[in-house]
Amino acid sequence: METTPERISDLRSDEVFVFGSNAGGQHGGGAARIAHDRFGAVWGEGHGHHGQTYAIDTMSGLDVLAREARDFIAYALAHPELRFLLTPVGCGIAGYTPEQVAPLFVGVPPNVTVPAAFAPLL
Repeated sequence: METTPERISDLRSDEVFVFGSNAGGQHGGGAARIAHDRFGAVWGEGHGHHGQTYAIDTMSGLDVLAREARDFIAYALAHPELRFLLTPVGCGIAGYTPEQVAPLFVGVPPNVTVPAAFAPLL
């Protein structure tokens, strides 16, 4: 399992930056702001693939985050031509720990890189 780089400043044409968002898609801070400013995240869109980003709602509770993780895994499986760089979603502003979030991503396909903090928990 490949780990996601700590800092992502550039993406190849086949790469997608996966970040934590809020349901309203207000990308004001953290990885969400980077996604919006650099990689094409759309203001007002807090879910799914936009530009070279994929938004996961991490701010609406752990149950919603679990559903969003399942949706993301299904999307990544359906798009093997893309490489998804999963950031430590939910572990910043949302306030969850890697121990709470990483198990939600068990079963990610090989075209998904995972944060170093998630890797030992998968």
